[in-house]
Amino acid sequence: MFQGLSAAGFAATAISYGPGRMGFGLFVPEFKSAFSMSSSTVGLVSSLGFAGFFIGLLIAQFFLNRRGPEFPVLTGLAAATIGTSIIALAHDVAMLTVGVFLAASSAGFAWTPFNDAVHRKVRDVDRPFALSEISTGTSVGVALAGALALAMVLLEFDWRFCWAVFAGASALAFVGNWAALRQVEKSPEEGPQKGWRDLLHLTAMPLFGIAFVYGITSAVYISFAADHFARHGVPGFSDDATPALVFIFYGLFGLSGLLTNRMRDALGLPWLLRALLLTAAASLALAAFLPASWLGLVSSAGLQGVNVMMTSAVLAFWSERLFPSFPSLGFTASLLVTAAGSVIGSAVAGIVSDGIGPEAMFYMIAAIPLAAAVTVQSRFVVERPADVPKT
Repeated sequence: MFQGLSAAGFAATAISYGPGRMGFGLFVPEFKSAFSMSSSTVGLVSSLGFAGFFIGLLIAQFFLNRRGPEFPVLTGLAAATIGTSIIALAHDVAMLTVGVFLAASSAGFAWTPFNDAVHRKVRDVDRPFALSEISTGTSVGVALAGALALAMVLLEFDWRFCWAVFAGASALAFVGNWAALRQVEKSPEEGPQKGWRDLLHLTAMPLFGIAFVYGITSAVYISFAADHFARHGVPGFSDDATPALVFIFYGLFGLSGLLTNRMRDALGLPWLLRALLLTAAASLALAAFLPASWLGLVSSAGLQGVNVMMTSAVLAFWSERLFPSFPSLGFTASLLVTAAGSVIGSAVAGIVSDGIGPEAMFYMIAAIPLAAAVTVQSRFVVERPADVPKT
């Protein structure tokens, strides 16, 4: 069961968080050219995609409580299949936006139910690794999407073919998860009486604060960094291929997510959080400071990959530790806060980028995790279960 759930979750996150949530940013140069999009429009479409992620999280939690993990996961992978298909066929910004909304919503549907399944079907000692493995599926999905985009440039085929491939991969992931999740029944335990109110505890506030900052920084990077590097280029490589390189290095370095639990054990959670916030800040600052060099591209993309994959793994096991009696609800809440940060961050960043330039925008966003790193206090960062109010 441990290996089966991990593999199914890995495939689901590879699709939903790879091309589903991050594919739009990878192909922004092609979309801007095909649909005459400004940075503000890019920010708006990206923001609406993250709104789909937000809505997907809410719907997934509703059906998880009533029908178990299979239904929301399969719904998410169906949304990914339909959304990527619409993007492949898009003829204007409106149609593109619908496709991006559906594809990104898959990330809300297809990950959080695995927290519930892992909590009930995997031994306590194996849970952190299983959750890290599932979340790191994103790395492989992003790297493979980047590799396909690089092949598109080198072999000179249309970007729509890439999205058709994404649609086919989503359909295959649907079949694989259908086979794996049929044996994972609905939880026999009733959820907490007060539901969402049970999450409003002081010990959870650091979790939600980190999730919000993470949502802002990750959304801004995946929405704007690839296009920014493409406009500056790197020596000896085609400008058209630069976005693919950004996401390939992003995904490859993101495999470090598998080491998250070991890093937590070695450093302690407070210092790991500080390190990840500083990593996010450095990634954004490097995008502004060294956009026309290999050093800047590899360092910036690599650091962002480390930040995103490790932070997502931290949110998974941290929320599971804080709310062991309703792990999926706790994880959903942290990702809803992440999604809120993503919606706000990408929309504001697009407007700021058009107004004062992308370099200033990246520096401005980099200041947010830098400030957050300074405010992390060890005495407030705990992993013991929150005291849930009695009903």
